Amino acid sequence: MTASDLDQFAAWVEELIRRRGFDIDSPRGGGKSRLADEAGVHRAAITRLLQRQSMPDLETTRRLAYVLDVPMRDMLIRSGRLTEEDLPLPQAADSATAAPQVRRLTLEEAADGLGVPEDQREMFIRVAGQFMPPAPARRAPLAKN
Repeated sequence: MTASDLDQFAAWVEELIRRRGFDIDSPRGGGKSRLADEAGVHRAAITRLLQRQSMPDLETTRRLAYVLDVPMRDMLIRSGRLTEEDLPLPQAADSATAAPQVRRLTLEEAADGLGVPEDQREMFIRVAGQFMPPAPARRAPLAKN
């Protein structure tokens, strides 16, 4: 790791910290202490990173990723510890190798499977339906020329 790598990573983390509302710019803002407390790490680790003195260890990095709401993959790549090739994202399966789609239960099937009494079925379906994602919009077929 070079000083440039540390500087780029620290600048990126600084921006994340500010965006998450931690006041790290004023001496009495308390942002570093609050971040350290929320992450469960030593304030000195935050200070050393922000002053470009040292890269945080893996556990501190993991805890910062959680508090800053950033995927650990991004933290590891941005820190220079690993590359995108080391941590590839899952590829969308092509149609030839794609796993078959699992059919979702209907609300009626769910009521049956859960043993919802007949006199409470309608209410179950109405209430459970409120938690279902909206159905995808159907496109009108293209007109033939």
